[in-house]
Amino acid sequence: MGCAVSNILATPTSPTTLADFTSPRLLIPNLSGTDAAAVIQELSQAMRREGRVPDLLPFYHAALNREFLVSTETEAGMAFPHARIAALQEVSFALGRSREPLAWSTRGMGSVRLVFLIAVPANDSTRYLSLISGLARLAKEPQAVEKLYCATDPLQMFEVLQQTKLRTSSTAEPIGKAAGQP
Repeated sequence: MGCAVSNILATPTSPTTLADFTSPRLLIPNLSGTDAAAVIQELSQAMRREGRVPDLLPFYHAALNREFLVSTETEAGMAFPHARIAALQEVSFALGRSREPLAWSTRGMGSVRLVFLIAVPANDSTRYLSLISGLARLAKEPQAVEKLYCATDPLQMFEVLQQTKLRTSSTAEPIGKAAGQP
């Protein structure tokens, strides 16, 4: 499988993509942390620098505590730590990639290389569910995941995220049509 990344850019009329929840400055292609606590701290600091979270420590502690209660590590080699905080203005995420598998949870699967740290306002469900749906779709697209692994810089990672479209009410098929009804 090649590591070519296309230069398809989202247009104002295109559906919402994963890239709409982040920015290139929130994408870290070479994480320095080697475990969940260090990586969550590194990604939390990026979110604070970019103004996505107003106060670093409450967000970091909430995400870390949530992750220790129930690990978000997946068999696909990804983890999705997250925290709901009342002071947040919008749903957003930072993405970090590790060259080596991370020691992520007590399950010791040791296969996490992509970590999506998600910040969610306490009263938001709609955009959060849209983001989670898009991340699940990304995880099921081996070519897109491979492009994230092969990206050489944050801009290439961002381009991959721009290509993962989210379902919106205008793109969803009506319930009756899905069941083959008129």
